[in-house]
Amino acid sequence: MPEELEEESVWSVQDQIASYLRERILDGDIAPDGRLPSSRQLFAQFGSAAQTIKNAMSILEKEGLVYTKRGSGVYARQHRQRTMTPAEYKNPPADGGKYQWIAAAERKGLSGRSELLDVEEVEPPTLVRDAFGLDDGDKVILRRQVMYLAERDREEPCELVEVYFPLDLAQGTPIAERRRIKGGAGRILLEAGLPPLRCVDKVAARWPTPRQAKALKMPTKLPVLRQFRVTYSVDDRPIQAEFMIKAGHLYELEYDF
Repeated sequence: MPEELEEESVWSVQDQIASYLRERILDGDIAPDGRLPSSRQLFAQFGSAAQTIKNAMSILEKEGLVYTKRGSGVYARQHRQRTMTPAEYKNPPADGGKYQWIAAAERKGLSGRSELLDVEEVEPPTLVRDAFGLDDGDKVILRRQVMYLAERDREEPCELVEVYFPLDLAQGTPIAERRRIKGGAGRILLEAGLPPLRCVDKVAARWPTPRQAKALKMPTKLPVLRQFRVTYSVDDRPIQAEFMIKAGHLYELEYDF
């Protein structure tokens, strides 16, 4: 059954057309370097004005999903959506070396880095307060950073991470200091006898907040994947809670049950 426009949609026509083509590109129905339907074909399918179709293509171009060959048409770029496997990144590196996700990226020919934005003592959001069993007014340590991935000469932010730690675990340790920690904060907890034994993830699609959109340099109006994780240790004690915000058009999550 061919795709049709939804007349009463809250989305504009150009956004609907872009969404239809984006889905085909990300699912591989239009292969890398494959030609997208022509303006004439899209007009026949959707009955949309030429400028509307052009605007839809412009959206996809800003997202880095297509490129134009003058006089030939619009083509899909090499598939850029990456599959993340969160279960592989739970444990801190045993040797205090690179983050697990950076090592995994390098095995795929990419390079990764993190940029520390903030380390501060704050009152946590409700989800974190409830996870830790805190009272109103209690504070925690927050570490906020942006993760970057680079392929060839193109680097882009892939994830905004906000990690919260109970005050009694973090105070007096490098976790509370505004500096990067070799092997990550998980190494500090591990050395304190608090290994990550169990994680609970909640994943939702959300529109990004202004801070998230800026940190991830979102190119158009796109959703993000918000992954909220609570990590438990000995005696099922919660040792950290984190929000991991990923650009929805660039990343998908894979879980192996």
